[in-house]
Amino acid sequence: MSIAASTSPATPQMTPEEAVRRIAQAREMLLTEVHKVIIGQEEMLEQMLICIFARGHCLTIGVPGLAKTLTISTLSQALHLKFSRIQFTPDLMPSDITGTEIIDQDPTTGKRTFRFVRGPIFSNIVLADEINRTPPKTQAALLQAMQEYEVTSAGQTHKLELPFFVMATQNPIEQEGTYPLPEAQLDRFMFLIELDYPAEDEEVAIARTTTGEPPPELDHVLTAAEIIDYQNLVRRVPVPDHIYHFAARLVRKTRPKGDAAPEWLKPLVSWGAGPRAVQNLILGAKARAALSGSYMVRLEDVEAVAAPVLTHRIITTFAAQAEGIDAKQIVGRLVKETVAEQA
Repeated sequence: MSIAASTSPATPQMTPEEAVRRIAQAREMLLTEVHKVIIGQEEMLEQMLICIFARGHCLTIGVPGLAKTLTISTLSQALHLKFSRIQFTPDLMPSDITGTEIIDQDPTTGKRTFRFVRGPIFSNIVLADEINRTPPKTQAALLQAMQEYEVTSAGQTHKLELPFFVMATQNPIEQEGTYPLPEAQLDRFMFLIELDYPAEDEEVAIARTTTGEPPPELDHVLTAAEIIDYQNLVRRVPVPDHIYHFAARLVRKTRPKGDAAPEWLKPLVSWGAGPRAVQNLILGAKARAALSGSYMVRLEDVEAVAAPVLTHRIITTFAAQAEGIDAKQIVGRLVKETVAEQA
């Protein structure tokens, strides 16, 4: 059952504030459906929804058993979208992701022609499971799809069906035999979502729900067309000038060779975030504002998305690693300092 009647996208007669309220209502109904299966993981769900409505992709890092795969498949059911899972392994080839050309022979004329068989990338939501277990050549097969929403094979370009969202997962343990993602590919991910173990009461609830009856069927909350309309609406959420300057100043501070970088950061960071980080800060803040029912981006929206946007774009030095300082801690300090300056 779609909620189009109650949360339809903006119409010419609808004010911007009313349209944003529809997005917030859709968010509540989505979370209600997903929580029929998923216990806890509020932060992960919120950040995934921000990525989807901002047309971004996310990389999720967490130990096995934290419902990364189940969450994204459950979300795709509630969104009534096509879902595919790609298990990344060392022998996975690029054509296993994008698709391949095969030869068809006409039984009447005997004429042979090439036909493109689409791979699992041709879905609305793609789960790239344990993406760092495959070599860079295969990892790179996702780059064009994530950035341009199309796939090129044998000189032919094939458009992907929108909306299109990639969720990649990584296991922080068992690093033997893995291939770290290059910075160019990490930069394609809007968010890095880091998961921790659930609280005790959540683990008890998980045990109760997963050892009894099978999970319930979910209602379809939003269709693909409705999601695209909402994504377009998010792009139109206004941003005050001082928010743009705040986002740019925050990102520029992450670059150790730049004039804006504080002195304490320079020995800790070898490479900072690029211009795409500023874009993602603004888009993430727009989506967060809309999902919370606000038709105006506030400073707190940028603060909330700063860590998932910037953490994977900052490369720390050996000195930082020796001191036990990670990129997330650096981002947290930069945000506090930049907010203080803004005040």
